[in-house]
Amino acid sequence: MLYICQILTSQMKETFGEYIRKLRTENDLTLTQLAAKLDLDSANLSKIENGKREFDEKRLLKLASVFNLDIEKLKTEFYSDFIAKKLYETNCDREVFVLAEQKIKYLKQKNLTQSKLNL
Repeated sequence: MLYICQILTSQMKETFGEYIRKLRTENDLTLTQLAAKLDLDSANLSKIENGKREFDEKRLLKLASVFNLDIEKLKTEFYSDFIAKKLYETNCDREVFVLAEQKIKYLKQKNLTQSKLNL
């Protein structure tokens, strides 16, 4: 059964768990029904929705499939939520973003260089 949902944008204002709850309720699914589709028990899904447990990234594809979501956009939301929580928990300042961007550029360049050497 295919469920209808809103288009996922990179402007999700709620946590990832709250977003899952929103999808579930908008599609008239119970905790038990969605949990079964995601190979979870309903207690764990409840904890995810309430922010007491993290959603397992291995289940992103199943979640995308259940609600007919674009997997790349869903991954963007999942990882942005993960990073935001970590930065919030550790009370990091904005310089972290600048350094992280620089490290991403470095890693991409390093990977590109290694790929060329392996040809």
